[in-house]
Amino acid sequence: MRIGEFKKCWKKAFDNYCRIVGYESALPVIKDWLESDVANTRRSISEGLRIWTGRPYFKENPQVAIDLLSPYKEDESLYMRKSVGNALRDISKKHPDLIAKELEQWDLSSKEIKQVHTLASKFINKG
Repeated sequence: MRIGEFKKCWKKAFDNYCRIVGYESALPVIKDWLESDVANTRRSISEGLRIWTGRPYFKENPQVAIDLLSPYKEDESLYMRKSVGNALRDISKKHPDLIAKELEQWDLSSKEIKQVHTLASKFINKG
């Protein structure tokens, strides 16, 4: 199995776990994974949140996904920061007002935060 196939299976397995226990019930595990020292583990959650806003609980509570992702806008890992920016960008397709409100609060003096902001704001105010 190639590494890309392994990562895809891993994400699907975690998504399946969350689906079975319920996304809201899985929040402690999601938060635990976000606090991991391993960037790939944190990223698996940010990638999940990208699609989970179409799933029960997060669909009705997209702000929870935004609140989980936003603290990682200045993550030490470029890999993670790009994932956070892309996840917020994807969430903005359905919830542009929520993402715009979040992005307005960011201090853009950091190049890392600017990078995530640029990715996240791609579809905001693009009419």
